[in-house]
Amino acid sequence: MKYLAPIETDNFQQIAPRDGFGEGLFELGKINPNVVALCGDLVESTRVQKFADAYPERYFEMGVAEQNMAGVAAGLALSGKIPFIASYAVFCPGRNWDQIRVSICYSKNNVKIVGAHAGISVGPDGATHQALEDVAITRVLPNMVVVVPTDSVEAKKATLAIAKHIGPCYIRFGREKTPVITKIDTPFELGKALPILAGNDVTIIANGQMVYRAIKAAQELEGRISVRVINMHTVKPLDARAIIDAAKETGAIVTAEEHQIIGGLGSAVAEVLADHCPVPMERIGVLDTFGESGEPDELMEHYHLGISDIIQAVERVIHRK
Repeated sequence: MKYLAPIETDNFQQIAPRDGFGEGLFELGKINPNVVALCGDLVESTRVQKFADAYPERYFEMGVAEQNMAGVAAGLALSGKIPFIASYAVFCPGRNWDQIRVSICYSKNNVKIVGAHAGISVGPDGATHQALEDVAITRVLPNMVVVVPTDSVEAKKATLAIAKHIGPCYIRFGREKTPVITKIDTPFELGKALPILAGNDVTIIANGQMVYRAIKAAQELEGRISVRVINMHTVKPLDARAIIDAAKETGAIVTAEEHQIIGGLGSAVAEVLADHCPVPMERIGVLDTFGESGEPDELMEHYHLGISDIIQAVERVIHRK
């Protein structure tokens, strides 16, 4: 297994993953005339603006009508286009889940669903705008691919990758600037986990901005506990081989995600372990509750998504080995 080069966590550049999506969509506009974009009155916030300005004939402003947006996108896909539909994740896939299920997934339509402002770190917007269930409701849908990139570089790569994949895809990211961990030449493949740090005692499997926190936790534990870190950017299809190998080689698993602890990455990993290689496991995620307004970093700590929470989970699971 090839890991990334040694990481210096104090020197990361901070960029919002949505910026990477915007750059990826703009690049797709240049190279593929069939790519079109639809947005629910959030063109700047979702970073569709650059595409819309460059290719106005391929941009469709749908207003606050996310269900209709999904239906129109399905029709565009049937006509040979590759539509990207973008809104906040609470609205897309939250509000239009029925249309995504029937018009897109059931029909195997080639639509790319973009959920911005996901997770608790949306901050002051509060519970109504903090999508904590979106991975659960999308990964359960047949024919759907679900991607949670860790940084802006990976978000751009994921955007380009889902455009090439034939079929429904969901990509989600938060609003805040996050550390850029990956590089232009870092491998990215849908359904293939990215090994970050080598370790022998326990494995942390994370995605989104929790990958950075997993790295920090592993570094703080260095010399006491040897921690493997894996970036599981694709929740579906899941890289079961990487999970099984990690379970066999380290004997303990911790998952970390900015999502409800029920139904997301942790649940997906637990399913693989239960079927193939049961080992002690701890899950870091929002504990079956809604969010509230506050500063992003304060909310991450308040909802037990901090570096110290990951460290404590590692210590608990090591004790159970």
